[in-house]
Amino acid sequence: MSDWFVYVLRCGDESLYTGITTDVPRRLAEHQSNGPKAAKYLRGRGPLELVFSAPVGGKSAALIVERWIKAQPKSRKEELVAGRLTWPGQG
Repeated sequence: MSDWFVYVLRCGDESLYTGITTDVPRRLAEHQSNGPKAAKYLRGRGPLELVFSAPVGGKSAALIVERWIKAQPKSRKEELVAGRLTWPGQG
């Protein structure tokens, strides 16, 4: 079983994008390339900066954490990025 990660990118317009992957550097490079594997939301929103990533176990756990983060208001996402917030079940 591969370790899955949840990650948060800060876009040039200061918005935050959340995703999951098994390889954070590869996925960031895909997003930055604006190629066919890049998220449509991120196109034209560069530069992109990786501001948070954490291992979350398997894919199902990663999907749950991703959904939880996406449901948070931006202020709570900023707390997560700053290390002042954890998600339910973490640790």
